[in-house]
Amino acid sequence: MQLKDKIEGKSARIGVIGLGYVGLPLAVEFCRAGFDVTGFDVDATKTAEISVGRSYIGDVSTEELSACVATGRLQATTDMTRLADMDVVDICVPTPLRKTKDPDMSYVVSASEQIAKYLHPGMLIVLESTTYPGTTAEVLQPMFEGKGLTVGQDFYLAFSPERVDPANEKFTTRNTPKVVGGTTPGCIEVASALYRTAIDTVVPVSSTQVAEMVKLLENTFRAVNIGLVNELALMCHRMGIDVWEVIDAARTKPFGFMPFYPGPGLGGHCIPIDPFYLSWKAKQFHFECRFIELAGHINGAMPEYAVQRVSEALNSQRKAINGSRIHIFGIAYKKDVSDMRESPALDIIDLLQRRGATVSYTDPYVPQLCEGELRLLSVPEAKASDHVDCAVICTDHKVFDYRAIVDAFPLVVDTRNALKSIHADHIFKL
Repeated sequence: MQLKDKIEGKSARIGVIGLGYVGLPLAVEFCRAGFDVTGFDVDATKTAEISVGRSYIGDVSTEELSACVATGRLQATTDMTRLADMDVVDICVPTPLRKTKDPDMSYVVSASEQIAKYLHPGMLIVLESTTYPGTTAEVLQPMFEGKGLTVGQDFYLAFSPERVDPANEKFTTRNTPKVVGGTTPGCIEVASALYRTAIDTVVPVSSTQVAEMVKLLENTFRAVNIGLVNELALMCHRMGIDVWEVIDAARTKPFGFMPFYPGPGLGGHCIPIDPFYLSWKAKQFHFECRFIELAGHINGAMPEYAVQRVSEALNSQRKAINGSRIHIFGIAYKKDVSDMRESPALDIIDLLQRRGATVSYTDPYVPQLCEGELRLLSVPEAKASDHVDCAVICTDHKVFDYRAIVDAFPLVVDTRNALKSIHADHIFKL
């Protein structure tokens, strides 16, 4: 295979469409492996930042990025005509849900339409965006074969689910095993050869459908287990039992148990969304995902429960949410990142404001909040307690001084067990 030889010889030209938290780290790894890489994005701000070697992604340092750009092997552009020069194209674009909870494939379709314009014999296209089983075969393959080329003979098509965990210092793009499924055995072979040049471990599977289902299983597994432990948290609160202590004790069992932790709701692009992709696709086969949808219902209700705990905390001092000043610590969807997608803190802020509270927040990773009608600026931690009735820890960033928070606020609602080692009568746990 000519393309496989070019890949193994590092002469293949690689394009990455979508330069976000998946695409940019992948482009950097291919560059570090010795390839010429071109990043494509419709956002000119991103391509301009890359061109001067300045990173906007926490998992890629500016030093790493600037070193790649300095070699001349990593470039970024908004010019999709340059796809014609690529031997390999990785699609790393968003796959959100519509308000009706069905998949929004517009970004994938748009990227694929651009590739189809410049598709040429010998090209490999890999979709990495999380999606429902069948997307590669049902959406991408007909689009590309409509150009008169045959998959597995004239070009190669594969799916390899992204497994990025932002801010994870142990597992990165390089050392996280890469699942690869191809449309034909030849597609699997070529795509696997590509990833072996830059990823430590490659796991080939028999088809694109299997690879697509792998990602949905991984995140549905997390969503369901988080739903279970969230329900357990509600139960333990009714019984007067500390759910965090229960989990810490249970995790000492060396087999048959994996700890999951309750929280104010699910956030990020993957875990709150991927189960709905699976449920939507299953309905086409007249299959109802009752277990998965129940977990989604429980997880979706957690912001409301967090607000209920705020109400209970204020009631302990004969105050109501209406008219109170409430300060949120952390509004990113997880600690030590700036990503706001699907963050439960947004729902909590909205619920508090609807109940008449005046809400402020502190998050060093999110200096300003502009979501829908919300327009807030992050308050420095040292000034956060001024005239505030209650603090709510929504995201447990490491940079917060939790002892100082407990000392400065008359009430603290802790939704993340961030105050585990601190004991005070005015602390209310989730």
